[in-house]
Amino acid sequence: MRTRAGAAWTWLKGPEPWSRKALAGDAVAAAVLVLIGLGIEELDNGTWARKLGSAVAVVVLVALRRRMPATALMAGAAVCGVLPGTGLVTALLGWSAGRRIVGAGRAVVVFALSFLLYLGASLVVELPQGRPLLMTAFSTLMYLATVVTPGLASRYWSQRRTLLHALQDRNAQLLRERAMVAGQARLRERQRIAQDMHDSLGHQLALISVHTGALEVDRELTDRQREAVGVLRQASVSAMHELREVVGILRDGVSAPAEEEQAARGVAGIAGVVEAARAAGTAVGLRTVGEARPLAPACDHAAYRIVQEALTNAYKHAPGAAISVELRYEDDSLVVEIANGPAGAGRDAGEVVSGGQGLTGLRERARLVGGMVHAGAVEGGGFRVAGVLPYGAEPAGAQPAAGAGYGEYGAYGEYAGHGEYGAYGDGGAGGAGGAGGAGGWGPTGSPGVVGAGERPPVYWTGVDHVPAPGTGGRAGGFAVGCGIAFAAVVVFLLVVGAGMALLITSMTRSMIGPSDYEAVRVGMAEQEVRDRLPRGDGLFAEGLDQGGPPRPAGASCLVLMSTASGDSLDDEPVFRFCFRDGKLVEKQAYEIRR
Repeated sequence: MRTRAGAAWTWLKGPEPWSRKALAGDAVAAAVLVLIGLGIEELDNGTWARKLGSAVAVVVLVALRRRMPATALMAGAAVCGVLPGTGLVTALLGWSAGRRIVGAGRAVVVFALSFLLYLGASLVVELPQGRPLLMTAFSTLMYLATVVTPGLASRYWSQRRTLLHALQDRNAQLLRERAMVAGQARLRERQRIAQDMHDSLGHQLALISVHTGALEVDRELTDRQREAVGVLRQASVSAMHELREVVGILRDGVSAPAEEEQAARGVAGIAGVVEAARAAGTAVGLRTVGEARPLAPACDHAAYRIVQEALTNAYKHAPGAAISVELRYEDDSLVVEIANGPAGAGRDAGEVVSGGQGLTGLRERARLVGGMVHAGAVEGGGFRVAGVLPYGAEPAGAQPAAGAGYGEYGAYGEYAGHGEYGAYGDGGAGGAGGAGGAGGWGPTGSPGVVGAGERPPVYWTGVDHVPAPGTGGRAGGFAVGCGIAFAAVVVFLLVVGAGMALLITSMTRSMIGPSDYEAVRVGMAEQEVRDRLPRGDGLFAEGLDQGGPPRPAGASCLVLMSTASGDSLDDEPVFRFCFRDGKLVEKQAYEIRR
């Protein structure tokens, strides 16, 4: 038994899932329509059997409108003509059928058949009353207002939503394909750069290491010279290790240095850099102020790079000058300060090879971890570099983005920004060693400032840009919905206005007041009486000649409605004027039952 009930429930739901919200909405709609239908039946003096039938029909039609929209609409149209209490459910059925019937031709056929059933049932019920023309006009207007208008609005809204979802799916697919193409292009370019770096720099560093190693064992060198050559050889070996790591990052996109190497390139490795500078003959002092505190890996590495770059600049631009390195652990941040005096007497920097991007890369590296770097000249001809790095900060914009920077050596602008291989401005920020590509629109990019997540998401359709769901498209959908609602209201008002005009015209052509009746006297000429009275051919005049007192023999009669009300809603007061031989021979005032 439970299996059959479950199968019936599954069939009733159909392909459309029923959520608790949908079930609650249908229950509320059915309850409201049943109550309104009972009120309509009460006004129409309906029996209890008819009231019960209207309530059951409303509940069944509301339940079937999702599973069988066409059948429910036609059944509701046919039942509505017989049971007035089900009249308003056709609006809900029209809305449901408009969005669920597949195919415009099938929808037109279903709505046309529903109209014929609706009109046929109404005429069958009202035909004994003798008012087929009135019921045809009234039923047509009501069907247009309560069924066709909701159906058209629902169909347009459903088709627009389906089209929007299809467009969103296509845009998402295009975005994925674009990201794949951009990723492949970046991977190929990174592999090319890695190969070039390995072949060129690797070769030169290997030569330096070999020559310095051979020179170090030369017996003609003094101990001082041999120590200096050892420093050079150790520097070349360290450079080879760093180059190998960078090449691995560019080629594979991952960096997994050993824990010892990570520590050597953090705050703990600054002492080794200072010691190496002293061994090369440079006067470098290191001072630590405050209690040491742990830093996030990115901040730790940034502090090391700031010291390393500042010392390199001091070697190049102020050879022989004394250098001071200070690490201050403040309450909320680590301050790294490197200062040097003017170049030593008789020392010349000579031809300095500089890419001009060292300080720019330091500022960008500090910005990515939430810090800052300041560099500038000081009084007396020296130079000062100071960096402020927060404790425990994670890199800004840590989320992955198309065209992200290439590790510590920075993103090459033409591959990360709006360049040949860029993802239309969605590139990530560059690292310390190069200019960032994020937001860079030139062929070589500019220092990255705007990341991928700082602009509204845009879908690329190949023809135009379409706002993502929930951004610009929501205002447009609201405007279209308001337009549809306004058009539906206008159509409804036009239909109601036309119906009211038709009813008023019909009433004026078939209704007089008691004073007009008293003004007419028996024996007056027929033409004179007819000139005073309406023609009696309006919609409301149909069926008035049924019943009443017997007519005079051989007379033709004109029956008109009275503006006065009857004793009950079912009784209609009328006036009858009978003519014979060109004169008014009788006039009668009586009531008929509608």
